Amino acid sequence: MSAHMNLTLKVWRQKNDKSKGQFVTIQANDIADDMSFLEMLDIVNDDLTRKGEDPIYFDHDCREGICGMCSLVINGRPHGPKYGITTCQLHMRSFHDGQTIVIEPWRAAAFPVLKDLAVDRTSFDRIQQAGGYVNVNTGGAQDANNILIPKRIADEAFESATCIGCGACVAACKNASAMLFVSAKISQFALLPQGQTERYERAQAMVDQMDAEGFGNCTNTGACEAECPKGIKLTNIARMNREYLTAKFFREEDIHN
Repeated sequence: MSAHMNLTLKVWRQKNDKSKGQFVTIQANDIADDMSFLEMLDIVNDDLTRKGEDPIYFDHDCREGICGMCSLVINGRPHGPKYGITTCQLHMRSFHDGQTIVIEPWRAAAFPVLKDLAVDRTSFDRIQQAGGYVNVNTGGAQDANNILIPKRIADEAFESATCIGCGACVAACKNASAMLFVSAKISQFALLPQGQTERYERAQAMVDQMDAEGFGNCTNTGACEAECPKGIKLTNIARMNREYLTAKFFREEDIHN
């Protein structure tokens, strides 16, 4: 049988990126401990709507830890107090009756607030569009399943590809660096034979776009890896730096034509 709790929420409320935001105290009563965190917010919003008040605006979609939409900083940590999960996978049994929970959006200049807890992460889309793809003009190339790839390499590429682009790495970094995200997207292609055609152009284009978006540099503290819900490794950043430097020294392409 589920236990129930009453909670005090300190929620960041902000109309848009041009307006000044503030924390607002909201009571969440009779919350079952088997609810997910987003279900708890749904209950709170239903109560606010019944009172004629503006519901809390927050991002969500799959609620299965796949899409990366649920971007909340909970009590100072991206995605909350548990490791290796997204906010939608966080359950209220992680909290206790009478607790105060502080909820705020990702904090980064490159992630402007849309409203309340939702931020604009299209900067990630633009980085991906700059070079995170494989050329489709393969002509009569053999089927990809016929290309033998060592298991260690395939596993590394797959682990990099598990990045869901949620932005927790940016929120965890005191410089708001996107290097873990960008390095994962570069690595998933750089490790495989199918990604070799654009290899050096990709590294240049994606890193240059990351800088243009206003993300900071790596702090080397490892906060990004610690808070990543998919466990993306810092070794990807080292690979990205190698790819970028190799392109600059040996294979620099004119990527601005």
